[in-house]
Amino acid sequence: MDNSIVISTPPHVKSKRTTKKIMLDVIIALIPATVMGIVFFRLNAFFVILSSVLAAVATEFVYYFIANKGFSDKCRHAGEVCKKWWKQFDYTSVVTGLILALILPPTTKWYEALIGAIFSIAIVKMVFGGTGKNLVNPAATGRVFMFISFSITAYTACAIAPVSDGSQIFTGATHLSGWLLGGENASGQMSLLDLFLGTGVAGCIGETCKAALLLGFIYLAVRRVIKWWQPLLYIVVSAFLSVCLAAIGSKSFEIALFLDYALSGGLMFGAIFMATDYVTSPKGVYGQLVYYLALAVLTSVLRYLTKIEVVSFVIMIMNLLVPLIDTYIVRKPFGYKRVKKQKEGK
Repeated sequence: MDNSIVISTPPHVKSKRTTKKIMLDVIIALIPATVMGIVFFRLNAFFVILSSVLAAVATEFVYYFIANKGFSDKCRHAGEVCKKWWKQFDYTSVVTGLILALILPPTTKWYEALIGAIFSIAIVKMVFGGTGKNLVNPAATGRVFMFISFSITAYTACAIAPVSDGSQIFTGATHLSGWLLGGENASGQMSLLDLFLGTGVAGCIGETCKAALLLGFIYLAVRRVIKWWQPLLYIVVSAFLSVCLAAIGSKSFEIALFLDYALSGGLMFGAIFMATDYVTSPKGVYGQLVYYLALAVLTSVLRYLTKIEVVSFVIMIMNLLVPLIDTYIVRKPFGYKRVKKQKEGK
């Protein structure tokens, strides 16, 4: 008689939603941004995306194959190990490779994306135990690694010209949009319509078209993969604080710049697809509030001070603080009911 006992952490809630299904939803939500990235930046963007995704999946497979002794006994168990890998394959490496590619500039070389994907999977994810055990977001950390290693700072405008000359909707110059636009439009004078559609904007492959990101956000929110208020809290607070900080230098508070900050750079992409990562974000609601507010403050302050995009850096920093947040902001246990204290004398 088998007396073994299986012990797992409560609460024991059954659900048809698995990690694989959630990752498939994320991939579907990323399709609009991926398609627009290829349309805007053509073949180079396609090869960056392809090399990043393939390298991420291949790295996970090789690591799993070695860890499960696929090479032992002259690879006699190689077929069995491959079957086990495919059975447990949950598309998380596909998501990591795709997100990493979409937050890279279109000028990135395919082999640079390949190296970044290998680092994200092998070092950031698999070394710490694989899916669900990584301390920081693999794609965000891979982006930081590539920024430091390859000094990726060159951005080119998309192949589609601006649909507006900026005379109808003028938002004024901002620190971030001026950095992203470059060339003749370095002043940052660009219409909100172009910032929303991504036309004429120089930026990362999947971050320029905010309309595509909005579609992805709506899909994830409807599918309940993410909570709708989390990205919005991050974006709104960060944009508002950026306007306040800009007022320090210009000595005038221009609320019209709010949308310009919200639509510039990788803020929207990071808020939707990276900051909401289940593994590297707090578990309780109060902890999540602290997390997203801290993300907003750090993003706006560092944007103002550095004049460059810092979303990946900020997400990585806050990921490291998540265990501290979960330790001191304890969530309510499942089924917990607060016991009312009785007054003395009763």
